[in-house]
Amino acid sequence: MAEVLRIGGAAGFWGDASMATPQLLAAGSLDFLVYDYLAEITMAILARARTKDRKAGYATDFVKTAMAPNLAEIARQRVRVVSNAGGVNPRACADALRREIATQGLSLNVAVVEGDDLLDRAEDLAGLAPRDMFSGAPFPAAEKIASINAYLGAFPVAAALDRGADIVITGRCVDSAVTLGACIHHFGWKSEDLDKLAGGSLAGHILECGPQATGGNFTDWKEVAEGMARIGYPIAGVRADGTFDVTKPANTGGIVSRGTVSEQLLYEIGDPQAYLLPDVVCDFSGVVLTGTGPDRVHVSGARGLGVPESCKICVTWEDGYRAGHYFTFYGLDAEAKAQGFAEAALARARKLLDAMGAPEFTHTSVELIGAESQFGALRHSGASREVAAKIAVRHPDAGAVGLFLKEAVGLGLSAPPGLSGFAGARPKPSPVLALHSSLLPKAQVEATVRDSRGVVAVEPAGSVPVRNPELPAPPALPSAKETVEVPLIRLAWARSGDKGDIANIGVIARQPNFMPWIWAALDETHLRSVFGHFWDGEFERFYLPGSQSMNILLHGALGGGGTSSLRNDPQAKGYAQLLLAAPVQVDADLMGGHDAGL
Repeated sequence: MAEVLRIGGAAGFWGDASMATPQLLAAGSLDFLVYDYLAEITMAILARARTKDRKAGYATDFVKTAMAPNLAEIARQRVRVVSNAGGVNPRACADALRREIATQGLSLNVAVVEGDDLLDRAEDLAGLAPRDMFSGAPFPAAEKIASINAYLGAFPVAAALDRGADIVITGRCVDSAVTLGACIHHFGWKSEDLDKLAGGSLAGHILECGPQATGGNFTDWKEVAEGMARIGYPIAGVRADGTFDVTKPANTGGIVSRGTVSEQLLYEIGDPQAYLLPDVVCDFSGVVLTGTGPDRVHVSGARGLGVPESCKICVTWEDGYRAGHYFTFYGLDAEAKAQGFAEAALARARKLLDAMGAPEFTHTSVELIGAESQFGALRHSGASREVAAKIAVRHPDAGAVGLFLKEAVGLGLSAPPGLSGFAGARPKPSPVLALHSSLLPKAQVEATVRDSRGVVAVEPAGSVPVRNPELPAPPALPSAKETVEVPLIRLAWARSGDKGDIANIGVIARQPNFMPWIWAALDETHLRSVFGHFWDGEFERFYLPGSQSMNILLHGALGGGGTSSLRNDPQAKGYAQLLLAAPVQVDADLMGGHDAGL
């Protein structure tokens, strides 16, 4: 057994760049390539595709773009592959890949992990009526459900590898399971090896978004800009104790630093002491990241607190229709013209709905992109001379949504001057596949491995009572003779994302002595000033002393989130940028001409 297991993260979403697989293979000395294609929105898209074609519903890019051109080299190097590209139809994905392998005259064993698809149990699950784990919303009506998938863990992946699979395809598993499964197989970890499982899960979390660990979406993006076109994809060198090093292929763009890896550490983790996975409950609050050389960061300190008895299930269901469009204005008073146009378009559509006796739109959204509509009270004053008005609506009836689109486009000759745009045909209403997430006992989910030798059932990770960790004490604010006001970006890196309708913002101190000032500044009052124009829900924040960082959760901040929201940014991808731009107080002596590398 190799002392270090080298795993390359070759995809972070369905649509990721085709350069990743050949780049990582060219780096050499890899044991595994892992591919994460699935997100809640992706599951909704794949479920919709399967309703139109029973052979669809998987990430076709995996077969056509990632595997087909590279299978011969994968076979030559004996690199094994794990991917959740199966989506809602993993068996069809495996069949397509096997045909490609046969066409190329190769001998590679493909296994499928199944058991996550619970659609045929919709009536039973609806009868149990589990509430949404985030919003408390009721379980959707069975007749509206398009898909139901349990989030499987890593042990079925390991079982498939134990049976000799060269390529493992799963349906919906947790994103990090494609990496953890390889670790369990290689090191022989058991369900009671909690800290090791947590470390392997963290390695998977760092890899699961591809180049977001190597400079993509990085606060200090200018350090990466020159090499963005040839950015390197991440490699994790995992050890038997669960610690690991993050690197990237030589002579590629991007960077691997404490900043880039820390941002990915905090990305969409919620409570860092309760990162819930089917195989282990992780505590990342004590994780330490240490730069050990150029483009190399050592990661240690992940702890496992137990193994839960339940797993998450994700339901996609039909919840009406939505559509929107961008209308650009430029010239004097562009902002006022765009706002007037949006109000007129909605007024016309509402008048027609009222005349028809139809109900009002369930949601509407107007955002003026270019007029700092995202900044709320912190927007700069001054008239914008170039604005894109994004106008969108939701309604139970597709006809009502179509009526709005017709009226908005039909307003063109009545609009204020300066209306322009580059677009094709008028957009069409699209069905909203909303998401419902809840918990289900793992005993009710039977995972299986299907390969050339048959089908075998796989036991889930055994339940281990979950310990309650001690909450880290927040950093005390030191005294200061004088404070100055600076934008947060001078003190911190930050990255944001989503979980359902919850915005997740991770903030990392550039220097440890900045952390007390960051914690003191980013209280609820400050966050309301930055995000209050589209958030009035609950607020949570967590301190991570190991990485000198904090994680912030804004509940109900995304207009429903994912496929339900009408927002320009329904997944909070830019929320960190809003926070970094807002001013905070800091000890003047700490700044003292220090520019934090900006």
